[in-house]
Amino acid sequence: MTTEIVLPSSGMGIEEATIVRWLKSVGDEVVEGETIVEAETAKATVEIEAPASGKLASIIAPEGKTVDINAVIGTIEG
Repeated sequence: MTTEIVLPSSGMGIEEATIVRWLKSVGDEVVEGETIVEAETAKATVEIEAPASGKLASIIAPEGKTVDINAVIGTIEG
């Protein structure tokens, strides 16, 4: 089963964020709730947790890319 990793809304009218750093690489095992990526908004750096356990299958938004809130930034195969 494939689970999408979505850039969550941090509120405060933020519409986009820049991917700062992936803490895992494609093929790495991830555990639900584990921080796997950091994104920077205009107001703060946000840690994004894995929504499911499995292997990081893809990184759609690489480091340095600015993406819209609620965009899919990667996938996990569980």
